[in-house]
Amino acid sequence: MRELVTAWRPTVPGVREVFHARFVAHAYPAHTHDAWTLLIVDDGAIAYDLEQHHHGTGGAMVTLLPPHVPHDGRAATTHGFRKRVLYLDPGVLGEDLIGAAVDRPGLDDAPLRHRVHQLHASLVSPGDALEAESRLTLIRDRLRGHLLPHVPDGPPAARGLAGDLRDLLDRDTVTGLTLRDAAAELHAHPSHLVRAFTRAFGLPPHRYLTGRRVDAARRMLLAGMPPAEVATAAGFHDQPHLNRHFTRVLGVTPGRYAARSRASAGTRMSAPAATAETLTRTPR
Repeated sequence: MRELVTAWRPTVPGVREVFHARFVAHAYPAHTHDAWTLLIVDDGAIAYDLEQHHHGTGGAMVTLLPPHVPHDGRAATTHGFRKRVLYLDPGVLGEDLIGAAVDRPGLDDAPLRHRVHQLHASLVSPGDALEAESRLTLIRDRLRGHLLPHVPDGPPAARGLAGDLRDLLDRDTVTGLTLRDAAAELHAHPSHLVRAFTRAFGLPPHRYLTGRRVDAARRMLLAGMPPAEVATAAGFHDQPHLNRHFTRVLGVTPGRYAARSRASAGTRMSAPAATAETLTRTPR
């Protein structure tokens, strides 16, 4: 068994990235995304923590991880796992459902899982964009049906100082900012800033910023930008700096990630009649 990653950016509104992977030893560190993560497991099982609560997924389960909430991930079996992931724009579901998804990330819904599988199959071929849009609409409605009964009344609690710091980190993802500058802008002591952010979001500010930069690097690589250019464009000091953090998060170097993405795109274009199963199968 070997570890394998394939990713691409489809031309379907609402879907930022399709990500297929098989992992045995790789463990995701705690990180966040600015997109919804819709996940199904085809083989094995995954254990993960979401906002410091333990969860697991596999089999018929559909997992929905909300944006901005820390999570990690690792194999729950000795032979690893094989998964398919869709990263969805925040507006597909809306931020009002983040709290409900934190409380209930795992959905035991076989018809929903089948629909997600069908969506992956339609995303394999660029000619099936209309089908993919239609399937995504049905999935969105079913997900909202699961989550809306669990949405708490009233607006979510304000994150206060931690939320203000997150806004600064999102604003200055590429250029970065020092803790001293952030503290001066927010009129707070640096150590208080770090404690407030970590308490609110489950990871320290520097790891949040690294996650934002890795997400940006993924989008640039999928758009065809060379890894050497991606490094500085995403806010990393140089290519080794990008390589170190990208590999730590995704278990594969930026170069291999880009190469697998290009190979996947070439396969889809040259073999449109192939089934989703043949295109998504990974070595076992």
